[in-house]
Amino acid sequence: MTELQTHAAEIAAQFSDHIDVETDEIEQRLDQVVSEYKIPIDEARRTVTNSLLDEADIDRDELGRGGAETVLVDEIDQDEQWVDVTVKVVDLWEPRSDSISQVGLVGDESGRIKFVAFETSELDELEEGASYKLGNVVTDEYQGDYSIKLNRTTTITELDEDVEVGDSTTTVDGALVDVQSGSGLIKRCPEEGCTRVLQNGRCSEHGEVDGEFDLRIKAVLDDGHEVQDVIFNREATEELTGIGLEDAKQQAQDALDTSVVADGIRTDILGRYYRVTGPTLGRYVLANEFEQLDSPTDTDAVLTKARSLQ
Repeated sequence: MTELQTHAAEIAAQFSDHIDVETDEIEQRLDQVVSEYKIPIDEARRTVTNSLLDEADIDRDELGRGGAETVLVDEIDQDEQWVDVTVKVVDLWEPRSDSISQVGLVGDESGRIKFVAFETSELDELEEGASYKLGNVVTDEYQGDYSIKLNRTTTITELDEDVEVGDSTTTVDGALVDVQSGSGLIKRCPEEGCTRVLQNGRCSEHGEVDGEFDLRIKAVLDDGHEVQDVIFNREATEELTGIGLEDAKQQAQDALDTSVVADGIRTDILGRYYRVTGPTLGRYVLANEFEQLDSPTDTDAVLTKARSLQ
């Protein structure tokens, strides 16, 4: 079976209870999108799936499983796959949107992965430290980072035994040599389940939307031997800089320019030394904990490197 045929068969299985569509027809649609528009097969699958959702007049959460299999979290490497996982709830975060009921990290022996559950799914809440068999969750990918979404068809079975979680926590020390684009005061897509950062008022998935403000820092730490990308979320950014979201919004309003927030942050933290601890997701370390360190003797060299990256 070719890759197109495999994707077509899986899509047909998902829609089998909702619309009369043959696998061959789906394969032809996939082939047309891939051949004419020269886009990757995963993107073609999303396009065809969205088209069939419109034709069937159903929500994505109403789709069938399409042959879900039990996987380890580090085996998740495709978007929009229906899978089962056996995991422990490692950490719960404060949702940024009223449409999200829970968000956090779950893990198994292979590592950790972000999960999101939505209010409309009306699921029982997961408890931090508890272990569960989660059936029929959907994988999601954004810029190479994978997560899982719980939906109204997801089954939640609490387990008596404790699931051992692989330690993906990393501690990195180094000079903060770069504050990358996309830092400071940003806007995120307000659509349910989407946290993408808007570019010129547009979400790559949902188009032009009225975004919701957020704070973050995308930084680079350099220990003299290698560099590590680090993300500070809103809470960590506020703690690191002393700038709250409302303060940042006011600064941007006064200057009629949101970039002043990132510029101020860059001035305050660039060239300083930090120790950051947190889970690794994709190429990033999430700054769950951090502390400022004393600068080593080669401060001038590091500052020169930091300025060269500006």
